[in-house]
Amino acid sequence: MELTEQELRARIDAAPMSPRQIGTVATMIALNALDGFDVLSVSFASPGIASEWGIDRAALGIVLSMELVGMAFGALLLGRLADKVGRRSTILGCLIIMATGMAGAAMATSIIMLCWLRLVTGLGIGGMLAATNAAVAEAANGRWRNLCVVLMAAGYPLGAVLGGGVASYLLAEWSWRAVFVFGAVITALSIPLVLVAAPESIGFLIYRRPANALVRVNAALERIGLQAIAALPATARRDEARESTGLFDGSLRARTALLTIAYFGHILTYYFVLKWIPKIVVDMGFPAPAAGGVLVWANVGGLTGAVLLGLLATRVRLINLLIATLAASAVMVTVFGWHSRGIAELARVAAIVGFFTNAGVVGLYALVASLFPTEVRASATGFVIGIGRGGAALAPALAGTLFASGVGLSTVATLMALGSFVAAVVLLLLRTIVPR
Repeated sequence: MELTEQELRARIDAAPMSPRQIGTVATMIALNALDGFDVLSVSFASPGIASEWGIDRAALGIVLSMELVGMAFGALLLGRLADKVGRRSTILGCLIIMATGMAGAAMATSIIMLCWLRLVTGLGIGGMLAATNAAVAEAANGRWRNLCVVLMAAGYPLGAVLGGGVASYLLAEWSWRAVFVFGAVITALSIPLVLVAAPESIGFLIYRRPANALVRVNAALERIGLQAIAALPATARRDEARESTGLFDGSLRARTALLTIAYFGHILTYYFVLKWIPKIVVDMGFPAPAAGGVLVWANVGGLTGAVLLGLLATRVRLINLLIATLAASAVMVTVFGWHSRGIAELARVAAIVGFFTNAGVVGLYALVASLFPTEVRASATGFVIGIGRGGAALAPALAGTLFASGVGLSTVATLMALGSFVAAVVLLLLRTIVPR
């Protein structure tokens, strides 16, 4: 009897994770770590940029926002592309875009030029996030899927932690431009890694049925230790007109809307913390390397929070964990604005803030991956991230405008923390409409 797509997926879900599946997940973690460094490279470099070109906080806020604007468009456009041409092809294209943008930023001669180059880099990062989220969800088995998606997203703070150490060294020895040179080099070196360790997902091959799909599916099944199939599984394909609006069909409509609102709110809070920590610490009178150290501690906390949330998600309903995490994020970001008496205290509070804010972000990625089917998974991730990244792009500029208007850190932090609070409230509503 011919297998259905659901029956083949059930076989993969029930089988243990093979070394090749683990390798694919590990590669996606590494790519998201690269994203983490590429996004925060401008944060590490921001004190040097402000000093060299003599720009104020409001202008710096625009610079810090540009790759986030690019990420929004990249996630929307390239996330949809990943559902059409494949996760692997999209990832490779995004790496080329990112390497080009980073190399160009190192050679920027004006603030306008740097803004455009950060926009280009953001396009690649946004598309990468959508494609890797789908790739991990489709590579993992049923038992470990949520954990694998969370660990993939946890690569983001891992890249910031490791990259922060490198950036601190580069800033001490050379100028801020060296940070972008390093980012361009490691991005380019990731291309052969993807070619070797990240094959196209079985789910995508079955749904899209490209040339030699059966041969490619059987090769993929052999790599993970499962028996080959005689024919491609039957699958209920959508026609092109319906597929173009699949995210807003039936039960997916409410999920798409609520997850987008939640992501928008929380990411506004998250990027206020990540983008402004170095400048806030420098303005308190501490040197730039110390400011980078505080940002590193925020990401150490973020990495810890992401891993812990992933482990708990194997035993506790993910949406319940997220509601509690987002509420705690709102509280701790507010606390951050009131604790500024010394570098050690700043680092401790930043680590706790990072713990909750990043756990919230990675949990939202896992929730999106679990609530959408294969045929629209990358598109859903791209839509939620793309629209939600409006909050990311708004955060640095809004905070910069508030600071430039004379508003104090404590008030700014309290206002920016409201994003996480709104996200928690929205997920309470979402919990009532999704299956357990």
